[in-house]
Amino acid sequence: MEEKDLLFGFNEVEGIGWKSIDKIRRAGLMSERAFCCSAKDWETIGLNGKLSNYLASIYTLEWIAKRRLLMEECAVKMVTVFDAAYPVLLKETAQPPWILYYRGRLELLSTPSVAMVGTRMPTAYGRKVGEILAEELSAAGLTVVSGLARGIDSICHEAALRSGGGTIAVVATGLDKVYPTENIELERRISQDGLVVTEYPLRTKSHPGLFPQRNRIIAGLSRGTVVVEADSRSGSLITADAALEAGRDVFAVPGPITSPKSRGALELIKQGAKLVTSGLDIIEEYTSYLPKNVIKTGNNSTTEQTADDFMIEKKLTNEESHLYHILHQGPFMLDDLLVRTGWDFGHLHSVLLSLIIKKAVTQLPGAIYKVI
Repeated sequence: MEEKDLLFGFNEVEGIGWKSIDKIRRAGLMSERAFCCSAKDWETIGLNGKLSNYLASIYTLEWIAKRRLLMEECAVKMVTVFDAAYPVLLKETAQPPWILYYRGRLELLSTPSVAMVGTRMPTAYGRKVGEILAEELSAAGLTVVSGLARGIDSICHEAALRSGGGTIAVVATGLDKVYPTENIELERRISQDGLVVTEYPLRTKSHPGLFPQRNRIIAGLSRGTVVVEADSRSGSLITADAALEAGRDVFAVPGPITSPKSRGALELIKQGAKLVTSGLDIIEEYTSYLPKNVIKTGNNSTTEQTADDFMIEKKLTNEESHLYHILHQGPFMLDDLLVRTGWDFGHLHSVLLSLIIKKAVTQLPGAIYKVI
C-alpha cells in the first residue's frame, strides 16, 4: 500500500488533525506497520488516550477501503501532498493540508490565482466592486479563489463564472455538506466549471473552528489576497494575515470612512496593503505569470491577447484602442493608417503620439508604426 493511501486513511479518522498526522509521519508509522499498532503504541508517539484506543480499533485495510468507496460514490477525488498535482504555492505554507478533496477542474490548482474575500453582508458599493474586480481579474486570466460564503465570496465566484474565467471555492465542510445551504446551486456550478476543494473528509459538518483553517488554504493557493469590503472583526482579516505569513501580497479596496464595513480594509491599507481602485492595480503585479488569454471585449467578441496587451488596452481611450487594434495586424506605414482609420493627418498623428507616450506603440524608420 502506498504512503498516500495510508495518509488518506489517517486523514479520514475523526479526531486526527494536521499535527497528529505529523506525529505519525515523524514516528515512521506512515507505513503498513500502522495496522499492527496497539493503543499504547499510538500513545507513545503523543496521541491522546481516547484517540489512541479508537485508532487501534478501526484502522485496518478494510476500513480504508470502505472510506475510499464512500468517496467514489460521492464523486469526490483527492490529491495528496505527495502527488505531483498538489499546488506548489500551497506546499510552501507552514501547514499545507495533507489532502485536498475536490470536485471539478484540478488543473486550476496550477493556474495563477488571486483570493477575493470580504464581509458576508456587503453594502451595494461592496457588491458592485466585488463584481467589477472579479470580472477584470478573470478576463486577464487570473483564477479567483474564495470561500463560497454568502456575501462577497459568492459575488466574486458568480462574477468569475459569468466571465468564463476559473474560480476555486475552498470550503470548511466535507464536500457532501454544502454551507451555506443557499449556495448549493452555486457549488454545483463551480464543481462543473471551476473547482471546489476542502481538507475535510466527507460527512464533516460546518463548525466555527473550521473556518480559520479554511482561510489559510484560500491564502495559500493564491499569489495575493484582495479584501473587498470588511469590518474590523471580519474573518477576511484572518485570510489577509495568513497571506502575509505566507509571504504573499495583500490588497485592499478603500471605502467610505463612515462605513463600518470598510474599517477592516482601511486598516489594512494603513498597515501597507496595496490600495486597489481597479483590477489593473492587481493584474499589473502578475503579468509575468499570465500566458496569452482570450479576453472578452465589450461587443462580446474575443481576441487573443497577452496580459501586457490587456493592461495597455485598459489604459487607452476608445480612439487609442481602435488604432491599437489596427496596429496589431501591422506594422503599417502612416499612409496606410490614414486609409484604415479615415482620420485626417493631424488627428492620426495626435493619437499615434499618445500611444507612443503610453509605450503601447513604437515608430520605426520610414514612418512605420507597430505595437511594442
